[in-house]
Amino acid sequence: MTFEIRKKYDRPVIKLHQPDDSHKIQPLPASGGDYPYHLDLGTIIQVPQDKFSFHMAGDTGGMRYPEGQQKVAREMRQQIAENDTTEAPAFLYHLGDVVYHFGEAEHYERQFFKPYKEYPRPIFAIAGNHDSDVNPNNPIPYKSLDAFTAVFCDTERRDIPFSESKLRKSMVQPNVYWTLQTPLANIIGLHSNVPKYGYIGEDQRSWFVEELKAAAAERPDKIIIVCIHHAPYTADVNHGSSLEMITFLEAAFEESGVRPDVIFSGHVHNYQRFHKTYADGNILPFIVCGAGGFDELHDLADTDDPAYTDNHPLLENVHLEHYCVMKHGFLNMTLERTATGINLTGEYYILCDATDDQPQVARMDSFSYLVQNK
Repeated sequence: MTFEIRKKYDRPVIKLHQPDDSHKIQPLPASGGDYPYHLDLGTIIQVPQDKFSFHMAGDTGGMRYPEGQQKVAREMRQQIAENDTTEAPAFLYHLGDVVYHFGEAEHYERQFFKPYKEYPRPIFAIAGNHDSDVNPNNPIPYKSLDAFTAVFCDTERRDIPFSESKLRKSMVQPNVYWTLQTPLANIIGLHSNVPKYGYIGEDQRSWFVEELKAAAAERPDKIIIVCIHHAPYTADVNHGSSLEMITFLEAAFEESGVRPDVIFSGHVHNYQRFHKTYADGNILPFIVCGAGGFDELHDLADTDDPAYTDNHPLLENVHLEHYCVMKHGFLNMTLERTATGINLTGEYYILCDATDDQPQVARMDSFSYLVQNK
């Protein structure tokens, strides 16, 4: 018996012949906080000034296989329990799609509050396309992001009406696009709406340009992290790269004169780490971390599949450095100030089919980027 080995892409791809779904764009809710929508991490939890860690995961929701997200949440809890207080991850930053397939309040108990009931740290989030979508067949009308904003963008921390457990209070993010200010990084969270390849309106675009400029003014004391649900670059078989998000980001970088130090996304249900090399020789990492629990996981596209192509000018100079597919997983990130700059390191863990004498997770990738003092 012979087995055919299919060659996978080692660079991002475009999925061809995709329909226009711009009719799915939803209006954004009113902000609950003041412009420019900053939240100081220190008002929620205290972290060391020169080194701290945090978790990242995306696309955790789902109902057909709840064990996936339950195990991911359990392993993140275990990492906190096993580490010294100052070394343990201080919070979880969620990269979107907290619930599926629509952002209804009744989905949050099973898909978010229950699996994260015992996660002992704050949870911040940007919304995914499923969190933002509206079910037209729901007998009780609601607006896009009603439930998400009740959970994550409240004006004060309090009990959430549709949560059975009262252990997790609402979060006070000032808007659905916002910046988390930490001692070592400004984490800019974007909202990319419902369509398959994302959408960002003019108000948010203008805000983002100004946020990049403001964050750059705090360099080298702080690095710039950007989080956006729809992955700009991906080689997967379900979505393919978002030319819309690539165009949006590069235009904002050009207008502001600022590039961030790393970009994280979800949306695609696997793990991919890309390097984009610019004409000035600088490298910008783009990291996809969207295998946080949803039951449908995504493989990479085969190079001989006619539905995909890597032939597009927006995909040039981007290379896939590492990936992990068909396994649920999450990131453990660490920021540390050194004599030469701020070091950003990450470890990607996947769930294992473990026995009693084997570990429940395995580290599948590790990386380190030093953002040097300039």
